[in-house]
Amino acid sequence: MKFEKNRKYRRIPKRVWILIIVIIIVFMTGSVLVRNYYYGLLKPYSSSQRPVSVDIAKGSSVREITDQLSSDHVIRSSWAAQLYINSQNFSNSLQAGTYIFYPNETTQQIISNIVSGRIATNLVTILPGTNIFKLKTDLLKDGYSLSDINNALNINNYRNLKIMEFVPSNVNSMEGLLWPDSFQRNKSTPLTTIITESLNEMSAHLTPKVQAAFASEGLSTYQGLILTSIIDQEVSKPSDQAQVAQVFLSRLKQSMNLGSDVTAYYGSLVNNQTPSLSYDSPYNTLLHPGLPPTPISTINSTSLYAATHPAPTNWLYFVTGDSGVTYFSNTLTQQQANTAQYCHKLCGN
Repeated sequence: MKFEKNRKYRRIPKRVWILIIVIIIVFMTGSVLVRNYYYGLLKPYSSSQRPVSVDIAKGSSVREITDQLSSDHVIRSSWAAQLYINSQNFSNSLQAGTYIFYPNETTQQIISNIVSGRIATNLVTILPGTNIFKLKTDLLKDGYSLSDINNALNINNYRNLKIMEFVPSNVNSMEGLLWPDSFQRNKSTPLTTIITESLNEMSAHLTPKVQAAFASEGLSTYQGLILTSIIDQEVSKPSDQAQVAQVFLSRLKQSMNLGSDVTAYYGSLVNNQTPSLSYDSPYNTLLHPGLPPTPISTINSTSLYAATHPAPTNWLYFVTGDSGVTYFSNTLTQQQANTAQYCHKLCGN
């Protein structure tokens, strides 16, 4: 049998090789992009430290749970959370109950809490941005009696704590002195114990660096807390908070009224009046110069950082529009134009 000595083999054309290489590169690049996109969706929803209470009903499916977490703004993506749960074989390990989550936690951390069943039934939670009146309502829901609450929120019970070094002797309100957090308790835990823990946490956050930052702006530490609470109530975005801090500090230095709506509303609340910008109280910074007599709510790390690290801007006015975007300006004319253009429902226009 004879073989051809010069037998020719069919060669794959060069353009086919190029096409194959391109397809491989596109596939690999796409895989990397999809992977990065997926892991990006597992990152924290935001930098917010505001606790969010989520009730997961018994018998809820994986999709129902992740959809709920997404709608409650504690995770970025229901789809990514489902994929993560399935990849870790957690589908049958998710436990029902009431949970406290934080938007600055990753999806992995939140799912881990649900798998571990770290429910909030034995917690008392003091939320950021909560005034003393809302706190009393929350504590009633936690099962404490009104007499226990009134006793626990009596400032005279805590005069020996370090935090009181910052509080003027004529102040009789606990407003703004409590650090927001979730505190463990059992049936025999006195509410005064939880309040003491919260006050001590606040004291720990008022570091020498924080005190020095307030002093550099001509404020006492207590005045700094007052300012921080106003910033916390006015805006929630960290970059906006830093600019709002600059606005208020600039206005104080120029002897301008702060002009904060939230202080006016708080003054109405203190006196059991319908919230009104025109109600005359010491808290109404639309009518009176300087800071109000006390904070107007609890604060958190984000607002405290903003108050001690004001933005290097030179604004004198700001307004938050109906879309949630905050607009800053240098003149009253610009402020009025921004209000007319962007703030209708919120500003009553």
